[in-house]
Amino acid sequence: MRSVSSVGNIRAFRRSLLHWFRRRGRDLPWRKTPDPYAILVSEFMLQQTQVATVIPYYNKWLRRFPDFASVARASQNDVLHAWQGLGYYNRARNLRAAARIVRDRHRGTLPADIAAIRKLPGAGRYIANAVATFAFNQPVPIVEANSSRVLTRLLDMRAPIDSAIGREKLWAYAAQLVPKRNTARFNSALIDLGALVCLPNKPKCGICPVKKFCCARNPGALPFKKSKPRTKRLIEKHAFVVSNGRILLEQSSVRWRGMWILPRFETRASDQPLYRSTFPFTHHRIAFVVYRRATPNRIAPTQTWFESIDDIAMPSPHRRAAQALLSAKQLARPRRQRSSKW
Repeated sequence: MRSVSSVGNIRAFRRSLLHWFRRRGRDLPWRKTPDPYAILVSEFMLQQTQVATVIPYYNKWLRRFPDFASVARASQNDVLHAWQGLGYYNRARNLRAAARIVRDRHRGTLPADIAAIRKLPGAGRYIANAVATFAFNQPVPIVEANSSRVLTRLLDMRAPIDSAIGREKLWAYAAQLVPKRNTARFNSALIDLGALVCLPNKPKCGICPVKKFCCARNPGALPFKKSKPRTKRLIEKHAFVVSNGRILLEQSSVRWRGMWILPRFETRASDQPLYRSTFPFTHHRIAFVVYRRATPNRIAPTQTWFESIDDIAMPSPHRRAAQALLSAKQLARPRRQRSSKW
């Protein structure tokens, strides 16, 4: 077992890792293009979302919004509608805002300067370095969930990876390992090693191409993290209001800012719900309950009647509820009996 610290060991580590990557690396669509825009889109989408989930959204997004200009001129509703189902919708808002900055300040071309990329909304240290390495092949380190697990085990690092000390140690160590050439391939290889071999709970140490460099005595116990806050349980109550074939919706100004939701509703104890579901949101477990409500004489300024919900941006829990209740209402309508002549 050798520590990846000396120059010779670092070179040997890179060779072993890249040799494995040539044979086992993942075939991902954003690795087939040097387009900074497409790479930026992939990095926004991959935040807190698994690769398998992202791929169809990524391909569909690029067909609809092929460049910065198309996103910059799109309405917020169209952008959020295209993002629908990926969650964490602030990423979509930030991507639209970033596209407008690139259009207005950089003549539609993303700059290669890392400091300029970091000034874009939602583009922190990781995204800026990822775009720099994958779009511009700059020799900079990247640290994300998969590579941080690999680095933690290589070092046998005991500091929590979500602490300030832990994060800085990982970035410093990653900077030591990154080569001056073939940086994109090396960083991709480090990510794929974490995704395919150096797994969270049951690392496949027996087939690891760099196991001789790993210092971890118990890899499965690493990385350490600070204790998570307890999950809070909330109940959210909403109304289902339909009149003359139209459904009443409300534009959210908080969690799903800019998206359309079923109107918030204060109920009585005797009210019977039409629909129930639960969904997670950050550190919450939300019980989502929908009640029937009579057509109001006057609606709020944030509310609007819609004949169809197909082309509007709605968060998935609200869309599923609305679709289920609208379908049930359609099925419940009495059919007109046709008269038959003999």
